[in-house]
Amino acid sequence: MRFRDRREAGQRLAEALRDLEPEARAGQVVVLGIPRGGVVVAYEVARALGAPLDVVLAHKLGAPGNPELAIGAVAEDGTLWIDPLAVAELEIPPAYIEEETRRQQEELRRRAARFRGLRPPVPVEGRTVVVVDDGIATGATMRVSLRSLRHRGAKRRIAAAPVAPPEMLPRVEAEADAVVVLYTPALFWAVGAFYKQFEQVSDEEVIALLEEAMAWGARS
Repeated sequence: MRFRDRREAGQRLAEALRDLEPEARAGQVVVLGIPRGGVVVAYEVARALGAPLDVVLAHKLGAPGNPELAIGAVAEDGTLWIDPLAVAELEIPPAYIEEETRRQQEELRRRAARFRGLRPPVPVEGRTVVVVDDGIATGATMRVSLRSLRHRGAKRRIAAAPVAPPEMLPRVEAEADAVVVLYTPALFWAVGAFYKQFEQVSDEEVIALLEEAMAWGARS
């Protein structure tokens, strides 16, 4: 299975989440996209459900000398998830983890100001929250995002993505109340491999989608 682009993937994901429509009409559903690509997918889900859209901000913690290798992740509110196996195998000292966490939190504050401006995050307490990404690879940002939402009082946390490796599902399920993934290929090498079009998403595109969602939310 290959998706045409993130928008088409979002529309198909929305179909798999149709059972949330009554809850969404009652104002009890929030859709959060993981920037940047996840916001494009989340926009289609939010529009189909008639639910408010926002970003959920988290960033992986990179290994020493290899920033692409995730040893954990941190969320906007400071919630932390650490991969103990990776830390032990690489013999990473606590001081490095503290410094990397501080550095990524600074980046998350910058992103929050960039994407939301002065607008506060959409309230999630007591609501069903659907966390959407364009695919789950390591699962680090998805897992810490879900954990953060538990701390923020979300009633139910649903992880949703068009594609993920099957071995990742139990790890995400440990942090979620439900997981919705359209395609779980046995051979998984990169999220972009399952899209015909997978261009880089800019900050400007994310901001435009959030503003558009706010506009049709106000009209409804």
